[in-house]
Amino acid sequence: MDCKPPTQYSFLPKPLNKLDFIGLFEKDPFGNSLFIKRILIAVLGWVTYFRYTLYNKLKIEGTEYLENLPVSNVIFLSNHQTYFADVIAFFHIFCSVKWGFRNTIVPPVYLLWPRARNYYVAASETMKGGLLPRIFALGGAIQVERSWRAKGQDVRREVDSTANERIVRALEHGWVVSFPQGTTSPYAPIRKGTGHILKTANPIVIPVVINGFRRAFDKKGLRFKKRNTQLSVRFKPPLEYDADESIDSLVDKIREAIEQELPKEKMTWL
Repeated sequence: MDCKPPTQYSFLPKPLNKLDFIGLFEKDPFGNSLFIKRILIAVLGWVTYFRYTLYNKLKIEGTEYLENLPVSNVIFLSNHQTYFADVIAFFHIFCSVKWGFRNTIVPPVYLLWPRARNYYVAASETMKGGLLPRIFALGGAIQVERSWRAKGQDVRREVDSTANERIVRALEHGWVVSFPQGTTSPYAPIRKGTGHILKTANPIVIPVVINGFRRAFDKKGLRFKKRNTQLSVRFKPPLEYDADESIDSLVDKIREAIEQELPKEKMTWL
């Protein structure tokens, strides 16, 4: 896997970059201020913290696999259960790991200076569905137009040809969370676009398996559905793959890694 130095962006002219030793004038590849992004992540972190520690219990496993990762070109591939609660939990965990915590988000001191080089892939229509989603989008959303689904309906439209380019730019700057099924439905097929990203950027791939979010929250992940639910986020060892593999081979590996192979009892025989 490629471990290049992360890209650096600043609002300052290049000769003055080194003077910005605390990152006040840093920006992301899309022109957003990292300082403002940190403030936003901190505020949303404090607002959502008790959803994972008091109203529900979050069990975290495998953050030892995150401790020595490079600051960029890492992609987290996970199954998906709600629009926002999953991603917010990931951001809490990433920030706590930055501060040296292992498998816990207690206490939330990591929100004093959170990790800002985080991104997540999300459907454009989801991020434009109200004020809160638009605010969440500023926290690192890479918005893509889904070619197979829109407004809860199956559709067929042109593939968003710029989506992979934006994801690769985000990978060059930090960590990216992606849900390769592109939907919150369990056991949905893995979209081949994820395989193309692996072949293009050759990132370190961390598979993630989550559970409990669908029971605890509504589909958007904003409202409680059932409190005192056990939530779990399990990080697995980096996925071994070769960028020269076929797309189908990569898709099969991803499906197995995030444990989304259809159980035998759910199969129907023709």
